[in-house]
Amino acid sequence: MWQARHVAELLRRHHPHITVELVEVSTTGDRVLSQPLRDFGGLGVFTREVQLAVLDGRADLAVHSLKDLPTEAHPDLALAAIPERGLTADALVLPESATAATTADLPLPMGAKVATGSPRRQAQLLFHRPDLQLLEVRGNVQTRLAKLDAGEFDAMILACAGLDRLGLQHRIARPLTAPFMYHAVGQGAIGIECRRGDDFTIGCLEALNHGETRAAALAERTLLAQLRAGCHAPVGVTSKITGDQLFLEAVVLTLDGKQRWTAAATGNANRPEAVGQDVAELLTRQGALLQA
Repeated sequence: MWQARHVAELLRRHHPHITVELVEVSTTGDRVLSQPLRDFGGLGVFTREVQLAVLDGRADLAVHSLKDLPTEAHPDLALAAIPERGLTADALVLPESATAATTADLPLPMGAKVATGSPRRQAQLLFHRPDLQLLEVRGNVQTRLAKLDAGEFDAMILACAGLDRLGLQHRIARPLTAPFMYHAVGQGAIGIECRRGDDFTIGCLEALNHGETRAAALAERTLLAQLRAGCHAPVGVTSKITGDQLFLEAVVLTLDGKQRWTAAATGNANRPEAVGQDVAELLTRQGALLQA
C-alpha cells in the first residue's frame, strides 16, 4: 500500500489533471501465511491477482515490488515504468532489547535462530554461518517484528527498503551487502504494469521511469530469466551504473549454502539485457544453471 500511494503521488505530481484512485487487492501471498511461499507455487503469488485486476478492467495499472514480479512477462501487460529505486540491501534486525555492538556482519551466537523465508537469504547465511538455525516467518512487517521482540527469534532478515518506507529505519541493526549478502533481483524497485495498447496510461507512466534504475533492473531480470530461475531461487545480485557503464555481479548457491558460484560483467548501460546475458552465460559455464 505504501508503494501504491507513492506511485499515486508521483502520477498526481506529473499529471495534476488526472484523478488517481487506489484499488486494493488481496493476493495469495498476503492470505496464505501458514506455509513457505515455495510450497504453494511461490512464483507470482504477490502479483497474479493484482495483474488480474488490470486485465479485467478494475484498474488501469498494477503496482508491484519488482523483486516479486516474474521475469516472464504476461503477453497482455507491459512493464511501463520503473521509478527510482529505494535501498537495495537486506537488513539484519535484532530484538529491541539487543544491540549490534561488533563490526561483524552477523553479531550472533553459535546456533542462533534467524527468521527469513527467502531461499536466497537462507543459502547465503548458511554459506557464511552453517551453524545458524533458519526459521520461516510470514506476515506483514509489524507482525514479524512483534514475533522477534517477543523472543521467538534471535534475529531476522528483512529488506532495508521496506523498513525505510514504513519509517522503521531505526530497526536496521546492520545493512547486509555484497559480497556477504547479494540482494534479490529488482530489490528496492517498484514495477508498474498496464495493459498493452493502453497508450494513454503508458504515456502517463513514461514520466515515472528512472533511467538508471530501469537499466539496472533490466540487466538483473535478464540474468534471472536466462538462468531459468524464479524470484524465490537462491540467486543474488548487485549492480552499479557509472557514466554509461553498467556493472552487474551475481551469485548462485545451492539451497544448503554448501556450493556457491559468482560472476560479473560490465557493459553499456544502454544495452542492459546484454550485460545480464553475459553474467548468466559466465555462471552457466561454471555449472550454476541447474543449481539455480
